Amino acid sequence: MSDFYEISQGQDWNRIKQEIFFIKAYDVESALDKDYRTLDDFFALLSPSAEVYLEDMAHMAHQITVQRFGKIILMFAPLYLSNECTNACIYCGFNRNNSIQRMTLTVEQVLQEAMSLYQLGFRHILLVSGEATQKVNMDYLKNVVEKLRDLFASISIEIYPMSVESYSVLIEKGVDGLTVYQETYHPERYHMVHGTGPKQNYSWRINTPDRGGIAGFRRINIGVLLGLYEWQIEAAFIGLHAEHLIRTYWKSHIGISFPRLRPAAGGYMPEYIVNDKNIVQLICALRLFLPDAGLVLSTRESSWFRDNVIPLGITQMSAGSKTAPGGYTLSRDIDGQFEIEDSRTPEQVVKKIITLGYDPVWKDWDVALI
Repeated sequence: MSDFYEISQGQDWNRIKQEIFFIKAYDVESALDKDYRTLDDFFALLSPSAEVYLEDMAHMAHQITVQRFGKIILMFAPLYLSNECTNACIYCGFNRNNSIQRMTLTVEQVLQEAMSLYQLGFRHILLVSGEATQKVNMDYLKNVVEKLRDLFASISIEIYPMSVESYSVLIEKGVDGLTVYQETYHPERYHMVHGTGPKQNYSWRINTPDRGGIAGFRRINIGVLLGLYEWQIEAAFIGLHAEHLIRTYWKSHIGISFPRLRPAAGGYMPEYIVNDKNIVQLICALRLFLPDAGLVLSTRESSWFRDNVIPLGITQMSAGSKTAPGGYTLSRDIDGQFEIEDSRTPEQVVKKIITLGYDPVWKDWDVALI
C-alpha cells in the first residue's frame, strides 16, 4: 500500500499546472455534466475557464451537500494548549523567533477553558498546540484527554505529527479526530517557509494523515494554508490527497479545511493572493469532486463571507474562537497564533445559521457502549 508521500513524488507539478491553465470551456462543461467526477474533472473545475461557470457550480454544490448531509452545520471550537514552539515557520505567530509571551496551560487550566466552552454549548473541541514536545508530551496529553472525555462527545487534536503508536494511545484515551495541514504541498516552497525545526521534515508531515488512518481516527481533516503558493495547484494536491485517504481509510471520515493566511506576530505578508472568489471556486469544486467529504470553515474568514458560503457545501464551522492558550477564561495578553476575522459570539453565529435555514448541531454522535 502506497502512502501519500510516494504518490506525491510521482506527480509532475509543471504538468498539473499546465493542464489546469490550458483547460477549455468544453472540459468544464463535460465535468459539470457528469454524476461522478474524476481527478481530471476536478482539475477542470479549478481552472480559470471554470470561473464563468461558478454560479452553476454553486447551485450543484448546494444540491449535493443537502442530499448528502442535509441542512446542518456542525459546531466546534479550538482550545489552545500552548503557544510554545520549536519551529520557525515564517508565517506563524508561534514562530520560535517571535518575541511573544509564551504559555503552556496546566491540566487544571485546560479544564477551566474547556468548561467555558462546554457552558457555551460546544460538545466538539479541537486541541491545538505548537510543536514543543518537552511541554506538550504524551503524559500531558493523556492527562488532558482524561479530564475532558466525559464533557465532550468529540475531541480532536491539531498538534505536531506523531507515530501510529502514539496516535493509537490517544485514540484509546478518547481522542477521535486528527487535523493536520500540510501548509503547502510544493516541496521547495515547503522548505523555504519552514526554515528550522522538526517541521522541516516534509515526508514525515505529509504522511501524518496516513498514520492517523492506520491508527484508526474516526475523523481526519486536511488542508493547505492558502497564500503560500498558487491556490489552484495546491487545491489539486488537496483533492489528490483526500481521494487517497477516502479510498484507503474508508472507516475514517475525511474533511477539508480552507485556512487563509491571517495577520500574526512576525508580520509575514502572503506572496500569493487568494481572494473570496477563489475560495468559493475551491469549495464548489471539492464538493462536486468529493461529495461525501466534510468541508470546514473557521473564524479566519469574515462573518459576511462565512454566512454567504454556508449553502455552497460547508458542513462544519467554528465560532467564538480564541487562538491563544487561556484565551477564553485566563489572560487576554497572551499572543495568539493569528488574528481571527469573525469575532461574533457562538450565540450570534448560531442565530445566523438558523436564519439561513440551517440547523446548528452541537453533538452528532455518542460512543457505543459494548
